[in-house]
This record gives sequence, structure tokens and C-alpha cells, in this order.
Amino acid sequence: MEILNLSELINLLIVLASAAAVAGFMAGLLGVGGGIIMVPALYYAFTVLDFDIVTRMHLSVGTSLAIIIPTSIISTKTHMEYDAVDFKMVKSFGIFILLGVIAGTFLAVNLKTPALVLFFSIFAFIVGLFFIFVREKLMENPKKISDLIKNISGIIIGFISVPLGIGGGSLMVPFMRTFGYDIRKSIGTAAAVGFLIAASGTITMITGGKIIDNINTPFSVGYINLLGFMVFVPVTTIMARIGAKAVYKINKKLLSKIFGTFLIIVSIRSFFEYLSIN
Repeated sequence: MEILNLSELINLLIVLASAAAVAGFMAGLLGVGGGIIMVPALYYAFTVLDFDIVTRMHLSVGTSLAIIIPTSIISTKTHMEYDAVDFKMVKSFGIFILLGVIAGTFLAVNLKTPALVLFFSIFAFIVGLFFIFVREKLMENPKKISDLIKNISGIIIGFISVPLGIGGGSLMVPFMRTFGYDIRKSIGTAAAVGFLIAASGTITMITGGKIIDNINTPFSVGYINLLGFMVFVPVTTIMARIGAKAVYKINKKLLSKIFGTFLIIVSIRSFFEYLSIN
């Protein structure tokens, strides 16, 4: 592990705090959990700290899930003030989200870092295109979602979320919008589902890192890095509430396009990282 001088340490903390502010705000505003921003920021931090390349991306993913727990709670509570959380939908996803998370954790701990980075890069690119071109064009008349579709979708959302270190909002929001749910209701419900994914994903990533892979990274429990968690949580929880309140005031069409562009840039950067370590 690299020893940083004071100026390098300050720069690292500034980068992490800035990423935490953006991630928290976006979590509240767009119901995306913030993991899609936190994972590359944490990966950068662990690279600077010279963590083992074999576990670097796994730690980024696991730590991101742990950070999403308090962020999603704050975001959900704020959206509840505007009656924008469909708890019947959240409840119907419950057990199937958990099944997907368990399967996703098995995939995450068995993927090597290059494959995990590539997986993240492709997903970020697809979500970026969605935010730029599709998000605001989906139907506005809610349709009933069958139990079968909910069950299958719950497993898929949980399965994909863990290897990416996300709260599932990037999948949950477009899923609900596809069936005509109001954008604000979709965002609020996605935040609540994000808690289910983050809480269960954190437990399984601790278990997977501690028991299956016997990880002993400094200041970490399994695949959860406590230093990254402590830097991010205070900032993300504050900004999540601000972002959730901004949902009801801001022009989301412009912001969606900006966010989508940002994700594509992150995706391209992650792809070059994949090429350099593969």
C-alpha cells in the first residue's frame, strides 16, 4: 500500500468528496443510487492507494453498495414526503431481488478485475445512452405489471446490480417508466428498492470477501472498505436529500442529458482502464 504525502492525501480526499457530492445528489434526483459514480471514484482512490489489482474493483463495488444503504434511506424518506414511493411495488420485488443479489454476488466474487471493469464500462455506456435519448420519451399511462414479469425483473435487477455496485435505480427507473409510471413515482420507488439491493448486497459482499476469498485488505471487512465508506457517507446522505427535493423543482430533461453524457465519458475512461490492465 502506497504511503501518500500530505498534498496527495488532500487531493485524494477532495476527489472523493466531490464524487460523493455528485453521487448523493444524483441518487436523490434520479433514483440511481449513485453507485455508477461512486465505483469509478473508489477505484481511482484504491489505485492511488496501491491496493492489490486483483481485488481493487471488487472493493469498489462492495464499498459502493455499503454507501448506498444510508443514501437510499435518506432519498426514500424525502420522496415519501411527496407520496412518491410505491411500497406495494417494493414489497412485491423483495424476495426476488434477494435471489438476484445472491446470484450476482457469486458472479462478482468470481469475476476477475478486468472482466468486472469491462462489465461496468458497457453498462455505464448503455445507461448513458438511455438518459440522453430515451428517458423522457416513455409512456405516461401506467399499465398493470404481472407478477411473473415482476419476479423475473426483480431477479435480473438484483443480479446485475451487485457486480456493478449500484442500487438498481438505473434499471428500476426505466423498468417502471416502460410501464407508464410517473417519473417521480419511479424515482422514489427505485430509491426504496435500492435499499433492499444495497443492504443485501453489502452482507453478501462481506461474506463473499471474508469467507470465500479470505480478503485481508487494510481497513476493510470482506469487500467493504471502511475508509471509503466513512469519506462518502456524510456527503452522500446530505446531498441525497437535496437531490430528492430538487426532483420537484428542476428541469430534469436537461439534467438527464448532462448525466447521460457524463456516464458515457466514465464508460470510455473505464474501457481504457480495462485495456490497460487486461
